[in-house]
Amino acid sequence: MHKISLKDWVVLLTIIPTTLIGLGIAGYFSYSRYVELEEFLTLRSQSIIEPIAIASAEPIINKDREKLRHLIGFAHRSHANIVKSIAVFTKDNQIFVTSAYHGDTNVMRIKAGKNIPQNTSLEQLDKYLIFRTPIIDENHQVKNIEELKGNPTIVGYIAMQIDRDKIRYKQQSQFLIAFSIVIFGSLLSAIFAFQLIKNVTRPVTSMVNAVDRIREGKLESRVSGQLIGELNFLKNGINAMAQSLGDYHDEMQRSIDQATIDLRESLEQFEIQNVELDISKRKAQDANRVKSEFLANMSHELRTPLNGVIGFTRQVLKTPLSETQRDYLQTIERSANSLLAIINDILDFSKLDADKMIIENIPFSLRDSVEETLTLLAPIAHQKNLELSLRIAQQLPDFLIGDAMRIKQVIINLANNAIKFTEKGLVSIDIDSEHIDEKLAVFKITVTDTGIGMNSEQQKSIFEAFGQADKSITRLYGGTGLGLVISQRLAREMHGDIGFITEENRGSTFWFSFQCEVNPLPMTSMLNTKALVDKNILYYEPITHSRMATSEILANWKMKVTPVNSLEQFSNALAQGNNYDFALIGHDVSPSALTDLKKLIASVKPQIPAIHLAINSNSPNLQEALIANGAISCLSKPITPSRLCKALLPQPALGVKLLPEAASKKIPIKVLAVDDNDANLKLIKALLLEQVSEVITASNGQEAVTLCQNEKFALIFMDIQMPVMDGVTALKAIRSNTFNEDTAIIAVTAHALSSEKEKLLVEGFDSYITKPLDETMLRHTLYEYGNLELFAPRADEEIATSADKPVQESDIQTGTATNSEVIDVISPEPVQEEITPYDFGSIEVINWSLALQRTGNNSELAKEMLDGLLQSLPETKVNIEYALNNRDTERLKTLIHKLNGACCYTGVPNLGKITHQIETALKSGESAEALEPEFFEFFEHLDKVLHQAPQTLKILSES
Repeated sequence: MHKISLKDWVVLLTIIPTTLIGLGIAGYFSYSRYVELEEFLTLRSQSIIEPIAIASAEPIINKDREKLRHLIGFAHRSHANIVKSIAVFTKDNQIFVTSAYHGDTNVMRIKAGKNIPQNTSLEQLDKYLIFRTPIIDENHQVKNIEELKGNPTIVGYIAMQIDRDKIRYKQQSQFLIAFSIVIFGSLLSAIFAFQLIKNVTRPVTSMVNAVDRIREGKLESRVSGQLIGELNFLKNGINAMAQSLGDYHDEMQRSIDQATIDLRESLEQFEIQNVELDISKRKAQDANRVKSEFLANMSHELRTPLNGVIGFTRQVLKTPLSETQRDYLQTIERSANSLLAIINDILDFSKLDADKMIIENIPFSLRDSVEETLTLLAPIAHQKNLELSLRIAQQLPDFLIGDAMRIKQVIINLANNAIKFTEKGLVSIDIDSEHIDEKLAVFKITVTDTGIGMNSEQQKSIFEAFGQADKSITRLYGGTGLGLVISQRLAREMHGDIGFITEENRGSTFWFSFQCEVNPLPMTSMLNTKALVDKNILYYEPITHSRMATSEILANWKMKVTPVNSLEQFSNALAQGNNYDFALIGHDVSPSALTDLKKLIASVKPQIPAIHLAINSNSPNLQEALIANGAISCLSKPITPSRLCKALLPQPALGVKLLPEAASKKIPIKVLAVDDNDANLKLIKALLLEQVSEVITASNGQEAVTLCQNEKFALIFMDIQMPVMDGVTALKAIRSNTFNEDTAIIAVTAHALSSEKEKLLVEGFDSYITKPLDETMLRHTLYEYGNLELFAPRADEEIATSADKPVQESDIQTGTATNSEVIDVISPEPVQEEITPYDFGSIEVINWSLALQRTGNNSELAKEMLDGLLQSLPETKVNIEYALNNRDTERLKTLIHKLNGACCYTGVPNLGKITHQIETALKSGESAEALEPEFFEFFEHLDKVLHQAPQTLKILSES
């Protein structure tokens, strides 16, 4: 923006205000004078014409023209300077007499059709003013008062022509004089302003220029000349400042020269210190490496014997033992699991501290994951006779994409702490949402207990590493003090948070939130509860939270629920004679309460045959005893929808609502799969053939380009790292010169960093999926790029029966429905062994169920994949060791990437996990030396697979 100079300001503040003020004053007074002259002319004319009109009444009545002419002639001569002509007209608008015979009497005459005005009127012409006044006969005899008031007797009128030239001349003279004064004042102000500019602004400008030169470093610049007043003091100040700056500059230059000499000496000392720091850094790196090696060795040395202890302890527990021996062995197992949990906590904390913890994004079921977690936690709560209750908001989506293992880990940490620090009462788990939309959901899980709580001092250190609320020497509660720290870090890694509310001796409430993507496709089967709609159930549960949670489940199934919280209400409900289809009884199983429970079953059995129990125990013997006493089923708390549905419906009648029939049909399209690993390519082809009608394979990018030049594909799955031609190069070739420039190409790789996904999408890939490929992931891709109706289940789909015959109510209650009456049959739920939460992190060498899942439940293909991995592992191990010894990072990345892809489909979760972590670290730029602890663990798992896989394959071959 242009800055206004001092000279401009002087002009703005002197000449312009003076001119504007002068114009305003001149305009005001000129206009006032103009109006005054107009009014003066009007008043003077009226004072002339009105007396003449009065005096003319008698002569015009008497027709005395001479007298009237003498009268108006005298008036005309007396006011000749403004009067142009005076004329008298009769009542019938005829000229009677005039003072100027050469004047234009027609101008003065009233226009035809107009009446004579009753008062003096004015008509303005360009150069003249015409005044007309009626001549009234005041001596005329009136007939009535109304005629006198409203209609005076008019005998004629006088018209007088006034000349406006003299008045206009005076008005114009006034304007000229006023604006001449304004111009004179403005000129005078301009003279003073320019004199001010000369005496003030020019010296100021010279001083500004001098200051600019001084600022540019020309310290010898000075302001010269003799100035007036304060400007002279300013000039002297600027010159003194320039002198001071010059002196300071010289002094500073001398200081810089000295500082340069000192700096050179300091640099020599810094070089010596850098050498010492480099030596110290190497020592610190060596110490850190030793620490990492110790951590890895400790993990290996402790977990290996612990796995043996735990495994053989469990094996011995399966043999006939005395009660004392069983008690001792269970104590050994619990202690070993506790130690294993401590080791796993330390390793997790170490990974989080080094930012090596990876949060997965895989499809999972929220409710299934929570039920699996509570299966682990329930035995511990039952041992302490605690009520463990779960409540999941019914509106929550079940199919999500996230890290289910880490979510379960946080739930276990919080719930295990709640159980640990609660001696009696209730531990409740509530799951709700903070935000849900079509793509993302933010969940909040709250764990509330009635335990010991914490005081204010304990609350301050609760999230400190290796810190616990109980820091006394005589520790009542075990643990490493890392559980909450790990949970806090995991919650934040999942874009959530963790917090608590507690009161000493009143219990605690811990909550954590996390974010997941909403999976638009169902992953698992849905419970079929149509047979339970409108069924009556009497539900007794004294614990409020458990009663509310289960009642919401039953109400969501559209059952008619009658919840009661006391035996008195229960008896009253029975006495009312309502026809209940089921009775669900939640009860304590302490020795004194068991007798009451058996009596209650016996009393209810005659009225409600279908009695189901929910108890705080998972003892098979106790459950069998209660079923033998008359109950249809006995559930172990907490009650979950799947267990409750299986209990209320007879096992043969319990069906599941699978994906629609269209999901099992093959899509009539041709798909191209590209991968350099033969085993992976074979598996990808097998999985795709379950979804589409035809699959073409290629082992490298060049083969894929050749195929794409000859035929059109509906979808292309492209591996990234391949010999001959990699996936990105093949993508560009396919897009530029084949029949498939518009075909969707999906990037497929065993691993990619978060930034690598964006990079692949920028390169031109339509989407991105990671190995291992499974049916759900493939269905996701086909869902996005194929026909939506093939995968979305129909809301109105019914479960068909082979004979199209509905299940009868009597069959539901008595359990006589046969297998032919339904299509989907679920086998009875196996009895769960007592498993402690510490089994959650236990090492698993080969997971056959995972291998089957990864190969689409194709056992022969799973065996072939595992055998192929086993055959390649010895050579892979040698090559990786060689690359490590030679520090060949690029070769190491290739080998690890290839092995990671192979592990994705062979059910070796721990080897796959550590391989995945190493590949992530290598792609992030970490050196192989910094990953020595991970490589220790890697070779440990690799050796275990080499040892275990042959035995597994042998057992599978014999089965």
